[in-house]
Amino acid sequence: MTHMETVELGLDTFGDVTTDGQGGRTSYAQVIRDVVEQGVLADRVGIDVFGVGEHHRDDYAISAPEVVLAAIASRTERIKLGTAVTVLSSDDPVRVFERFATLDAVSDGRAEITLGRGSFTESFPLFGYDLADYETLFAEKLDLMTHLLAEGPVTWEGTIRAALTDQQVYPKTESGRITTWVGVGGSPQSVVRAATYGLPLVLAVIGGDPVRFAPYAELYRKALRELGKEEQPIAVHAPGFVAETDEEAVETLYPHAKVMLDRIGAERGWPPLTRGRFEADVRGGAQHVGSPETVARKIARTVQALGVQRFDLKYTTGPLPHAELMRSIELYGTVVVPRVRELLAESEQVAV
Repeated sequence: MTHMETVELGLDTFGDVTTDGQGGRTSYAQVIRDVVEQGVLADRVGIDVFGVGEHHRDDYAISAPEVVLAAIASRTERIKLGTAVTVLSSDDPVRVFERFATLDAVSDGRAEITLGRGSFTESFPLFGYDLADYETLFAEKLDLMTHLLAEGPVTWEGTIRAALTDQQVYPKTESGRITTWVGVGGSPQSVVRAATYGLPLVLAVIGGDPVRFAPYAELYRKALRELGKEEQPIAVHAPGFVAETDEEAVETLYPHAKVMLDRIGAERGWPPLTRGRFEADVRGGAQHVGSPETVARKIARTVQALGVQRFDLKYTTGPLPHAELMRSIELYGTVVVPRVRELLAESEQVAV
């Protein structure tokens, strides 16, 4: 199969709390309604996948992504609906399965899950988990989740929740399987673990040149082969923004990126974002930012360098307003997506 035939092009959002047209803070409720509208537009302009993140902090409005996805499902017909990511470590795998099997039913089989640790830790104290158990929580819950995904009787025992013996979990899905990915930030151990379970891989490319993640993609493929597992798709999640011109994209995005990254940076000991560093990241780093042509070329380069089957653009950044997001989605679906397919087709013809 060629990349042109197989690559899916999607969008991800964390439901970042935006500013309104007057510069005021948008309410959480309005942000959630806006995300539903963004998902509906994504479906209308032909985007393949729409992913919604899970956070439990005041700069993101979405803590229950499957509820938002169900609302989008009721107003769309084609687009796949997933998470970016579901924080499995601080959730119960049985409830995760039940909620997504329900989403799968209301969406007529379009539900997906991306399981991960998440990049924040607020959910651990919120739900009564000890950060000292960080490794064990994810490892054991991922193991249980793989048993649940088989949709048969589950017998499982670990150290972090009650054991299950010949336990059925409902509802079952019509297809017999919910597409479930594992999201990783770039640790070899996490990549190999996804391969061990034979689950598709999502590489979160949030800093540096995406090409530097190629060894992780190759490690995953090699691990699948050595473990005797079937070939599985790889996806990339990376930030970006589309505007009419390169200059407009940078001018529009920079102040909002600075608000977001400076806040997170203050929590983690990073230096404040400078305009120079931001522009360097746009030129040669993870940011897929610019005109439709610029963004399409960068996405095509990332897809080819890593040999991936899906690219998801994380199109929301800090308080970037809803109107700007809607315009970016429209350009992405109507101009960028067709152009990426053209570029990939051209490169394959040259290769042949």
